[in-house]
Amino acid sequence: MAIVKVSEILKMADEANTSVIGFNCTDYNMVASVCKAAEITKIPVLVMLYPEHCFKNKTFELESFVGMFNGLAEKCSTPIALHLDHCSDINYLLRAIKAGFTSVMYDGSNLPLEQNIENSKYVVSVAKEFGVDVEAELGHVGFAANSEQEKLDLYTRPETAKEFCEKTGITSLAVAIGSAHGVYKQTPKLDLERLEQINNATDTFLVLHGGSGIPADQLNIAFRKGINKFNVGTEFFQLYYDTVREFCQTNGDKGSIIDLPIVVQEKLTDYLIEKMQLSKF
Repeated sequence: MAIVKVSEILKMADEANTSVIGFNCTDYNMVASVCKAAEITKIPVLVMLYPEHCFKNKTFELESFVGMFNGLAEKCSTPIALHLDHCSDINYLLRAIKAGFTSVMYDGSNLPLEQNIENSKYVVSVAKEFGVDVEAELGHVGFAANSEQEKLDLYTRPETAKEFCEKTGITSLAVAIGSAHGVYKQTPKLDLERLEQINNATDTFLVLHGGSGIPADQLNIAFRKGINKFNVGTEFFQLYYDTVREFCQTNGDKGSIIDLPIVVQEKLTDYLIEKMQLSKF
């Protein structure tokens, strides 16, 4: 069995001077494809779940997602871990911990600094009792559609990162250095100098959100300068959608929903194998 804690893979990534990629997943096809790609590439990887996809989009319940992940991942020989993505609801986050998530992200980035610190510290104290890793966010990684990635006042400050990590005891810190969630209107430009300063200010593992659409050359530098976890969702979901649409257009009335998973998993796995090459383990 190769199911491990996120912190174990983050340590591996840090020692290799690279980053693990975390892929947001919503169903069996996506999780199965991540597991298969990990087996083929022998590259450690993370499966992530975004809470809103559960309570808003009705894709899964927390408990059943954990069960599905465990059933698929326990067959892998390559290290793979489970993580709950952005969650601002502490009660929901605690439910996820009880459900079996071994890593969770508390997102208090929209709160005043002191409240973010207080809440993150509380989550860490509870998670520690269950042996669960905690990611938090400092600064604000906005949405590409709003061009929020260009607002320098939302970027993470090195001195604040140091204070935040020391006071909360978090496992990893998501930093704002120019990335954004969603589809970029123009090519993003990461503040790599700021990243280096943040990395020098703290020993905490650093995380980059909004990974879809960032040029590989910038990512490679970011990984060498301290990013140990890199999140991908938008382009993964878009490929899934495009594959389903193409399947329906190609097969028309002759197509069968029973055949769809095979096609989807093949497309997703091919994409994942290529994307995961960014990780230099």
